[in-house]
Amino acid sequence: MGSSSAAFKVEGGWAEGDKGQSIWDVFGQHGQADDNATANVACDSYHKIDYDVYLLKGLQSKVYHFSISWSRIFPTGLKSKVNSAGVKYYNRLIDRLIKENIKPMVTLYHWDLPQALQESGGWQNESTSQAFMEYADFCFSSFGDRVKHWITFHEPWVVSYAGYGTGQHAPGIKDPGNASFKVKNETGSAPYRVAHNLLKVHAKVYHTYDEKYRANQDGVISITLNTDWVEPKDHTDSRDIEAADRYLQLTLGWFAHPIFKNGDYPEAMKWQVANKLPEFTEQQKKRIKGTYDFFGFNHYTTTLTSPLNFRQSVESYDADR
Repeated sequence: MGSSSAAFKVEGGWAEGDKGQSIWDVFGQHGQADDNATANVACDSYHKIDYDVYLLKGLQSKVYHFSISWSRIFPTGLKSKVNSAGVKYYNRLIDRLIKENIKPMVTLYHWDLPQALQESGGWQNESTSQAFMEYADFCFSSFGDRVKHWITFHEPWVVSYAGYGTGQHAPGIKDPGNASFKVKNETGSAPYRVAHNLLKVHAKVYHTYDEKYRANQDGVISITLNTDWVEPKDHTDSRDIEAADRYLQLTLGWFAHPIFKNGDYPEAMKWQVANKLPEFTEQQKKRIKGTYDFFGFNHYTTTLTSPLNFRQSVESYDADR
């Protein structure tokens, strides 16, 4: 049995130990989160390592899946300033888990981009990808002797769609149009640029681990994707079958197709999005394809769809996230 958490949701200590602000810190402080909530304290895990591990032991957890707060390690998002207090915190947590025979499983990015990088364009700016590459490399070198399971991104669909499409999540950017099923004459390309950058840097991080660390650390690395599962409302109607497939291609396939199939986006997505979807070079396709050691997948519910309610289905999925 395993347990999981995310740094922003449990750590608290949002301004302690020289931690930098994340986009979710700012989102909450500006009253943009639901019910004006903040995670200033959250579960206070920053101060309760021993107690939290005690609870995990009581649950008989064999694995603890948690994320590292990028801005707690690199307050500005850049390797030029390393926060020793943040490094010490994660070392203590990892060591305490191992002492109790609980395997640490680490996600490098669970939505909490350092605010300083967002002010330079966030995931729309490729310089953020380079900063993430350096942050990931630092985590491998600092913690990889004990951490054997790594995840680059948690639900990149949510990062792209809710963060840079609807603006429901931090950083709250609203690019007009619905990023998951945009038709040819609609505006809104930010979610696609973000997703494109996430896929490229995921591949770079994977290859860095594979080429630089795997032999000595003997770990595995992948990505965690998500979608609601969709079935056709009428299994005998070809239009409903096509609508269900299109839904899955434009949510799960957006990221799974390049990584797990052929290095490129699904054909259904290329047709639907038209000129809003960036293109990979042939070299990039080769580098992206196969960048996984396991299939990480989060599934929350199942819905029925048809051409008539396809748009509503995707909007409901986003609202539930």
